[in-house]
Amino acid sequence: MPPVPPAKPDLPQPKYVDSLWCIYAVSVVAAWNAEFLTYPLDLIKTRLQIQGELNKNGGKVAYRGMLGTAAGITREEGVHRLWQGIHAAFCRHLIYSGTRIMTYKALKEKLFKQTANEEYFPLWKSAICGVSAGALAQYIASPTDLVKVQLQMEGKRRLMGLPPRVNGIFDAFQKVWASGGVRGLWKGSVPNVQRAALVNLGDLTTYDFLKRFILRHTELPDNHLVHVMASCGAGFVAAAMGTPADVIKTRVMNQPLDDRGRGLIYTSSIDCLRKTVHSEGLGALYKGFIPIWMRMAPWSLSFWLTYEEILSAMGGRAW
Repeated sequence: MPPVPPAKPDLPQPKYVDSLWCIYAVSVVAAWNAEFLTYPLDLIKTRLQIQGELNKNGGKVAYRGMLGTAAGITREEGVHRLWQGIHAAFCRHLIYSGTRIMTYKALKEKLFKQTANEEYFPLWKSAICGVSAGALAQYIASPTDLVKVQLQMEGKRRLMGLPPRVNGIFDAFQKVWASGGVRGLWKGSVPNVQRAALVNLGDLTTYDFLKRFILRHTELPDNHLVHVMASCGAGFVAAAMGTPADVIKTRVMNQPLDDRGRGLIYTSSIDCLRKTVHSEGLGALYKGFIPIWMRMAPWSLSFWLTYEEILSAMGGRAW
């Protein structure tokens, strides 16, 4: 009987699934999926936040409440308008989502030296990573967010008999650049970055903390149930922390500019905060909270389930 040849040693598996560029790509795909599923709530939220803006004359606003706004858009503009501006949102996530996840993981692993098998990661470290990652990603992606907000408001402008400000994403970029240059592209970036820092403190940090907490204190495996519980908690915290900054960001970005690229209504995010509270009360800072929460919860759920599922299918490490 001939001797059995020795078994060939197992070749090492490629590590590309754990590389930052792969994490970036998976994050973008997961964000696109989540964005498409929940985008109508983002559009409704934006309309609600602009509704009643500096309405000192008591004029009747177009819509009231989340359901009324949704019904009004559907009836007067068409169902497809609930996804108006989604191409700008996809463009934003091409930059924003990949950058925030990649930066968060890089800070954890490079700055705080977290290892793959380390079950406990201090909350304060996670908070620093979440705030930093969100702020950096949003600052880079701020021009795309500006264009998205302007595209979302075009349907309402047409109903009011106003001429369109922009005709598509490229026209919006060109007009913003022509009217304000680089400064115009980053209009509203301060409240935008503030909002993103708070949202990612709620989303990234809360998801990371809750998932590790559940796995440490229960016998549940790292499965969909754990992902659902952690992402629902993350969505609520992110909405609660980010809504006031989101209102300010939306109003600053939506205001018209003068020939020097300066806002005609607000001079800064602080000025917008002061005028909003003075004109409409503190409750105005939570305009759109319900659609924000209703969007962030399924957005977070869709994003994290997609992200974890793709990584698992590729053989990568869980979040």
